[in-house]
Amino acid sequence: MPVLTRDEAQTRARLLDVHRYTIHLDLTRGEEHFGSTTTIRFDVREPAADTFLELPATGLRRITLDGADLDPAAAADGRYPLTALTRGTHELHVEAEPPYSHTGEGMHRFTDPLDQATYLYTQCCLADAPAVFAAFDQPDLKAVFHTTVTAPPEWTVLGNGIATRAGDPAEGRWDIAPTPPISTYLMAVAAGPWHSVRAEHRGIPFGLHVRQSLAPHLDADAEELLTLTTRCFDRYHQKFDEPYPFDSYDQAFVPEFNSGAMENPGLVTFRDEFIYRSAVTDAERQTRAMVIAHEMAHMWFGDLVTLRWWDDIWLNESFAEYMGYQTLTEATQYTDTWADFAIARKSWGYDADQRPSTHPVAPAPEDVLDTAAAELNFDGISYAKGASALRQLVAWLGEKNFLAGINEHFARHRFANATLDDFIDSLAHACDRDVHAWAEKWLRTTGVDTLTPEINAEIDAETTPGGTSGTATPEGTPETAPESRPGAPGDGADRWRLTIHHHGSRPHHLAIGLYDQSPADGPDGLTLRERAETDLPADSTTHTLTRPGRRPDLILLNDNDLTYTKIRLDPHSWDTALNSLSGLPDPLTRATVWNAARDMVRDGALAPAAYLDAARAHLPHETTTPITHAVLTFARTHIADHYVTPEARPVALTTLTDLCRDLLARTENGGQGIRLTAVRTSIDSATTPDTLHDWLHAGTVPGGPDLDPELRWRILGRLAALGATTPADIDAELARDPSATGREGAARCHAALPDPAAKEAAWHALFEADDLSNYLFNATAQGFWQPEQLDLVQPYLARYYPAAVALATRRGTTLAVSAATHAFPHALVTDENLRLGEECLRTTGPTPTLRRRLTDQLDDLRRALTIRNTTY
Repeated sequence: MPVLTRDEAQTRARLLDVHRYTIHLDLTRGEEHFGSTTTIRFDVREPAADTFLELPATGLRRITLDGADLDPAAAADGRYPLTALTRGTHELHVEAEPPYSHTGEGMHRFTDPLDQATYLYTQCCLADAPAVFAAFDQPDLKAVFHTTVTAPPEWTVLGNGIATRAGDPAEGRWDIAPTPPISTYLMAVAAGPWHSVRAEHRGIPFGLHVRQSLAPHLDADAEELLTLTTRCFDRYHQKFDEPYPFDSYDQAFVPEFNSGAMENPGLVTFRDEFIYRSAVTDAERQTRAMVIAHEMAHMWFGDLVTLRWWDDIWLNESFAEYMGYQTLTEATQYTDTWADFAIARKSWGYDADQRPSTHPVAPAPEDVLDTAAAELNFDGISYAKGASALRQLVAWLGEKNFLAGINEHFARHRFANATLDDFIDSLAHACDRDVHAWAEKWLRTTGVDTLTPEINAEIDAETTPGGTSGTATPEGTPETAPESRPGAPGDGADRWRLTIHHHGSRPHHLAIGLYDQSPADGPDGLTLRERAETDLPADSTTHTLTRPGRRPDLILLNDNDLTYTKIRLDPHSWDTALNSLSGLPDPLTRATVWNAARDMVRDGALAPAAYLDAARAHLPHETTTPITHAVLTFARTHIADHYVTPEARPVALTTLTDLCRDLLARTENGGQGIRLTAVRTSIDSATTPDTLHDWLHAGTVPGGPDLDPELRWRILGRLAALGATTPADIDAELARDPSATGREGAARCHAALPDPAAKEAAWHALFEADDLSNYLFNATAQGFWQPEQLDLVQPYLARYYPAAVALATRRGTTLAVSAATHAFPHALVTDENLRLGEECLRTTGPTPTLRRRLTDQLDDLRRALTIRNTTY
């Protein structure tokens, strides 16, 4: 199907005014196809207008215009030309029988291996609506949707509005209440024998829905999920003048979902891994809560007011991301969400912003010329960097002005479309700041600024007893009064000077934390002396602050993580951090320091081994799961697998194993989130199988936890990579756990076996057979490339790039993403891998999605090679 260009969309928007979609979906036509009947009522504004309709690429049966039959043969590649339309009202009627999808796009069909029950759901974003129904498929042609569905009588049907049975229940017919005007990409239906938990809040029906095999797990968490949902709902109503704009709020947790969730109005769909069948950490529960809050924010940001074209995707995602974290902090028990954002989410934005594929948060129109280009921008920049920019905007603008601008925006564009300029105008009306200039610097630029401190101690010749003269202080009120204490460089000085070297182009409103080592808090304790806020102008390369007394032991730029920038620590502050990082009292401050260390490793300014040493020293004292998880994940997946040489890798894994042993010893009587994180990392870092065999045979880790399905598959996957299990063992585990997750675990384990026949079978399944669903493809790919098996997988490197190009062409966007992420040969950190990848980009013409993903992977590979070759 051809992509929709911006020019085509603008031309069609000038010609048409779409009023209503009446859609009937027949889900009783067998396992391969479904029935789709669409009637579109629309106005044409000009005489003799030519335009086109998007519709299912295959299975078109009939099309009429104003009651007259048109020739179905005129359809080509998912489009139907409409020529010489007269001015006035028209009605199109399209009957089709499209195929079901097994890649999470269009109408996805899934049969649960546990009970053979079948479930269907739609995913229409970004340009997959025509795989379900005929449409003028662009976000600025909003219309009312009235959908009816015929399904097996034992099924439940969900949709954008309240769904009720119509007529004889044995007929399986459902009527979904008409929506307010919404965009085509937001139309949603989910059908199957759902297990549902229902409630009502503020007169609005709420529902939670899962497949039957997950019913006990939903029931265990239903109270928590509904409490989170209603608290966020109430908090948004305190923030927003516009009430919730739809008639119901269902949350369906669906199988084999590609994204974390999708904000369909009235029917949010989530990946059903969020219904936990195994033990999870408190950080994972917090992430689930954030996704719930994020998707609910979309009911206003995206659904009520919708972008006009896809260059403004940040108006959806950045706002939902910011509001999700902020609202969770304000309305629920998760009060440290910004520390979680800093350590676990923000690096996604930093990494994306330093790759060749970077783009502004709000790209220029000429950079998003079609839907294919738009799809590439659902990334760490549109989410994490955009949310960081909004957090900075609120810090600079003030929350009162920010919310006033938001509410004006909602009032101006209710059930309509808006652009970046529209939003900035609304903010500008609400305050006296130059928001337009701020937006140009923050939203139209690329890259990450870096702030580097330089500290000088000096004697003030004008000092008189009882005071210090001639000081310049940051703007804002410090949290604590400065004090002078001995014991650091600069002893005897009456004042010290901080010069911030600003490498970048953005203005920053930031806090500077000044910390002193405090014997009263133990040998590693640090006490906040002062946290002061200041503004760094966009055009300044240096910014100087002078403070009284001796220099602090630790000077931390961007304390509280208010802005989006990399920071460095001066040598004395870094030494203090190495000695006392775990003594910092605030999780957000610790997260900021760990992020600085992570950036220094990636930039070749800190040896990977030094990061591991810091983790070894301080993680045993860390009290928050998100920080523990993020540091261990970076150390295990980036440092051990990519940044150290194969010869040094066993030492890195041993360091992590020893660290996890300390964490397990510390958490025997508590800290279960940290304990589970340590168990997982210990499994992934094992270099010998003995301990893992002992755990598996005992069914428990000594001192807990007992091995649930997730941990059993994790152990078996590591044993497979080490060559310490057999296909028979894997099949026996699958018989023990024949669920969909079990099938994925088995596929991952079989692909990880160090056996030539197993590798060839996995390769055939990935790149030749074309019958793996999206999730089974990902699982097989995750098992294939193992750092322990470099000699075995090396011959597949030359086969990978042409195979990935061919697969992306055959199977489309979702599998292109999977081929370039999960199936990429990460384990081969070699010049040859880089050379072959660059040659592929130059000569083979990969699809836009594959090209973008490979470009990013090769940049990460290039960085890893640089780090390996750096002398520290």
